[in-house]
Amino acid sequence: MRRGFVAGAVASMTLLAIVVVGCSKSDKAQQTAIGEVVPAGSPMDGVIRFEFAVYLVGGGSKGPQAALREEIEKNFKELKLVTEIPSAPSDMVVSVRMERNVRQKYAPPRLESLNLFGYGLTPEQAQALQTVREAMILDFAHPKAHVWDGLRTANELIEKIARDTNGLVWDEETREVFTPDAWSKRRLVSWKDTVPEVALQTVVHLYPNGEYDRAISLGMIKMGLPDVFIEAVPKFSGNQAGNIINLFDQLTAEGSSFDGSGRFTLKLQEIKNQRVREERKKALKENSTGVMYLSLKRGAAEEGDPHNRLIELSAERYDGPDVQAKQDRMIGCFFGWSDAVRGIEHTDEVLEASRKARGKLPEIHKTFDAGLQPGEYILVKAPFRTIDNSNEWMWVEVIKWNGKKISGVLENTPDRVPQLHSGQMVEVDEREVFDYVHRFADQREEGNTTGDIIGKLGNERPIMEKSTLLGQIDPGCTPK
Repeated sequence: MRRGFVAGAVASMTLLAIVVVGCSKSDKAQQTAIGEVVPAGSPMDGVIRFEFAVYLVGGGSKGPQAALREEIEKNFKELKLVTEIPSAPSDMVVSVRMERNVRQKYAPPRLESLNLFGYGLTPEQAQALQTVREAMILDFAHPKAHVWDGLRTANELIEKIARDTNGLVWDEETREVFTPDAWSKRRLVSWKDTVPEVALQTVVHLYPNGEYDRAISLGMIKMGLPDVFIEAVPKFSGNQAGNIINLFDQLTAEGSSFDGSGRFTLKLQEIKNQRVREERKKALKENSTGVMYLSLKRGAAEEGDPHNRLIELSAERYDGPDVQAKQDRMIGCFFGWSDAVRGIEHTDEVLEASRKARGKLPEIHKTFDAGLQPGEYILVKAPFRTIDNSNEWMWVEVIKWNGKKISGVLENTPDRVPQLHSGQMVEVDEREVFDYVHRFADQREEGNTTGDIIGKLGNERPIMEKSTLLGQIDPGCTPK
């Protein structure tokens, strides 16, 4: 939860890094209606099935069929090559088909998509992918007893075939393309424990869905597990939402099961993968709980979602007047926060910086109207009248910008404006904006020059003591 500011800096919270499909459904999934709580027991399917491919861009030392047969005979004898995947395989199996009309039936990602979902490609390889004619498509399947050696075997085999054929690896489940070196680095070299770091085997997509964003995982089907999503996420909270998804996925991959109540307690300390657990702990603030109380329901698929069972994660067990307020409290409790209420003297230097910032707003407005990239957002700092008729300056994530009216999501919890709350949709006047922050998709930031000056001046003075300052736990972190 991001606490209120009086002419302060951007509210901050340390973020965890986020790198911004066909299968058979289980009977258990079919019996659970959309919106119902997730059934009790392990969420892992009895049979796991997924698809990889190699785009044959040319120049390899071996043909794809010869490379496949040779690799299985020499290096992957435990993997059985079959003409058709059985409905209930007892061993690790793979079937292969050649697609010779790629552009019509198995189109690779376009050049603009490769900027987000291509790894290690040179400009020449990216261009060659646009005219590729053939692909070798491999369907893998195995019982859940082989969930981890089956996935590792598939990862290793597809890399070797790509090297032998000078091809590019396509992960159908995550919709990403890799050079063999990039595939090895992300999918295999990082795999140290029995259960891998799930975030390096999957991907989280964050995309606009109405006034807010929707975050969803892709690739959990490779582990026989549901993909998960979070609805109504402000862009400012996109990284945190992605981290929540990755942590939940890690726990389910490591064997967490459900009790049938629709409730799930996510405890960071219970993650078995030491690297994942310790790296995430480093990112927590002193007053974090490292515990999250989630509600789980079977989710409804939208266009573009993975062809997999879906689980919706929500913060409905937390206090708050609406979804965003509850979500904000859940994120703040788990990760912690370090905001403070401050009183600032607006010196001539600060006011001049604010004037220059307002002068850039027409340009920022044009950028917003042209459309923001995934992960990109714009914040404006605006005044809100307090109960003592002064101004409390808070940050607003821009959602709509019509003329001089800016509508957006309030990114601070006010201290002296009781009718407002973090996550609420508010409207501000462009002419009253004090400063802005433009966060680009590559994590660069522009703006907040007034905050930089205020920080150097050191002329802030404390306004009041707060019970939720760093080191203390908010009582609202206890769920319903």
